[in-house]
Amino acid sequence: MSGRLLKSTAVFSSMTFLSRISGLVRDQVYAHVFGASAAMDAFVVAFRIPNFMRRLSAEGSFSMAFVPVLAEYKAKGDHAAVKALVDRVAGVLTASLLVMTGLAIVLAPWLMRVFAPGFAPGSEQAELATLMLQITFPYALFISLASLVGGVLNSYQKFAVPALSPILLNISMIAAALCLVPHMQAWGYEPVLALAWGVFVAGILQLAFQLPSLAKLGLLPRPRLDLAHAGVRKIMKLMVPTLFGSSVAQVNLLFNTLAASMLMGGSVTWLYYSDRLLEFPLGMFGVAIGTVILPHLSSRHASSDPEGYSKGLDWGFRLCLLIGIPACIGLVLCAQPLLATLFQYGRFSEQDMRMSSLSLMAQSLAVPAFLLVKVLAPAFYSRQDTRTPVKAAVASILINIVCTVLLFVAMFSFSPMGQAALVAADGQWLEALKKVEGAHALLALAIAVAGWANALQLWWYLRRARVYQLQPGWGRFLLQLLVASVLMLVAVVALRLLWADWTAWAWWERGWRLAVLVGTGGAVYAAGLLLMGYRPRELRGQ
Repeated sequence: MSGRLLKSTAVFSSMTFLSRISGLVRDQVYAHVFGASAAMDAFVVAFRIPNFMRRLSAEGSFSMAFVPVLAEYKAKGDHAAVKALVDRVAGVLTASLLVMTGLAIVLAPWLMRVFAPGFAPGSEQAELATLMLQITFPYALFISLASLVGGVLNSYQKFAVPALSPILLNISMIAAALCLVPHMQAWGYEPVLALAWGVFVAGILQLAFQLPSLAKLGLLPRPRLDLAHAGVRKIMKLMVPTLFGSSVAQVNLLFNTLAASMLMGGSVTWLYYSDRLLEFPLGMFGVAIGTVILPHLSSRHASSDPEGYSKGLDWGFRLCLLIGIPACIGLVLCAQPLLATLFQYGRFSEQDMRMSSLSLMAQSLAVPAFLLVKVLAPAFYSRQDTRTPVKAAVASILINIVCTVLLFVAMFSFSPMGQAALVAADGQWLEALKKVEGAHALLALAIAVAGWANALQLWWYLRRARVYQLQPGWGRFLLQLLVASVLMLVAVVALRLLWADWTAWAWWERGWRLAVLVGTGGAVYAAGLLLMGYRPRELRGQ
């Protein structure tokens, strides 16, 4: 059972790894061409809104509601019933997205005031962000339809094509930055507009790329607008509460983008780059595990197999900790080396590197929690329980907001830098926020606290529901994990003390040192596990 899950996760992760590498190249191009500027802040906000919709659909609300119902139709119906469901879901989803996209384009100026209140209305930055939002928002339409296709393919154990499709976004954005920017400058437009058009084209490419694979299954949809269909009604009923439950991290990130727009210029971009590095462990492993385990748990629940269901969850939890703890240690200790090696070129300065590293270290503290949520949330959605994750999600969002406010209050009350900024702004705290260097790291810390709150609440609800039983060997596993992590921490700290300043070296010197740093940490961690008796075959589970 878990061997098949591991194989599917490995396929998805390897495809996602290619996507993340191309995404890394994309972000390096961003940093070199645009740096951390007001125009780049405007693009990050403009893209984050439709990208938020992508996270809701591709990794969140829609998939969490659609996949369990599709699994039920597969288990209890025939191919014609599955095809009818796909046709009608495609019709309702397309109609809804067209309306939403039209409204977003018309209401873009007001949306920007809501999501980026720090951009002064009528300013050049606000107008640029509004225009880019109007260009990028159709991406939400195309990528949500692509997530429908991907959900069907994943349910049929076809993981490679959906996992590869994000590469097309990265290729489109790189091409826009390198090829279209010079033309934008020649035509008298703001160069960063090229990125917005790159997003628009990418949505079309990602949808078109997956359609041939769906056609091979005989499930290429002929959209039907049928709200009375039982499957559609069930998905809609499940989807409404999952809008909160499956997307808490993205809601928190969107809130922090709003707050960052009121901070020092460049704060939105600094948070963006730290978030992008977090995407490596979360995207490669977290999304992969969650995507693979949801159809598995759904099928176990539909087949009334509680033992298989519990073993699948146990496997997911162990894998998340096995990856999440060393990832957390590595990102916290290697934040500056990573950012200096990958991004500190062209217009991305040493100051930008230092500021991004602060938020990366703060947010990385919750990497294990973010990974665990990718298993905990599907544990409820696979049983078509959408209410429980909502309780945890709402509490987590409130914790993020309260924590953010408390951290800012503490900064102005106890930090000399915060007190000096408040005095310089004549007691106007909104103005003082723009003067405090590093305040964006407090937003990242609040996200970390909220992430742990979400994971711990979901764990408590899961244990209370008594649908999961701890499998044998957890005490031994945690001891192995602890020893290996401590050994890794000592090795990485020693190398960081040896190579303290990463800004003075050429790119190739940074590159080989980073390879040694990461390679040594990974090798020591693996060796520690082996010395403690952990064997790779244990990844296959029971």
